[in-house]
Amino acid sequence: MKYLIVGLGNIGPEYADTRHNIGFMVLDEMARQDGVKFSMGRHAYHAETSFKGRALHLIKPTTYMNLSGKALNHWMNELKVPVENVLVIVDDLALPLGTLRLKPKGSAAGHNGLKHIELSLGHNNYARLRFGIGDNFPKGRQVDYVLSGFDDDEIPELPALIDRSIEMIKSFTTIGAELTMTRFNK
Repeated sequence: MKYLIVGLGNIGPEYADTRHNIGFMVLDEMARQDGVKFSMGRHAYHAETSFKGRALHLIKPTTYMNLSGKALNHWMNELKVPVENVLVIVDDLALPLGTLRLKPKGSAAGHNGLKHIELSLGHNNYARLRFGIGDNFPKGRQVDYVLSGFDDDEIPELPALIDRSIEMIKSFTTIGAELTMTRFNK
């Protein structure tokens, strides 16, 4: 059984380790733990790993955040992965840092990466793992906030949150969205 795990982010060193790139950060750590490397593919960096007999295709779109649906669509078709086996890892301003929520579907909630995925798929019935990044920014400074690095007091929390995200990804691929939500969503 195949799964497509899509970590949202922007390519380029100026975006590395920013809040908006938490999807890339989670997949980079998952690949590191599993001893696999990303290689350049069409519209995305791609790595393949496995967990309990399932093939997990990890992609980091190279289309930039606002065109994430292009990469997701290509890889879903290329690998013949049904939408119920797709999981998108995304930063979420509406959740405080430390909050991780798996959702089987939902609105884009103003997130441009999710908006483009929804537009590309024609619906919002795909699972997403929402990684809370908080909303500690002055009015009108949202873009600066998401494109900035984590604060010094937030950085120590990241490894445990990233590890928990990886656990949630693996849980999604074995027991599905509903049971993973019951087990992990607080």
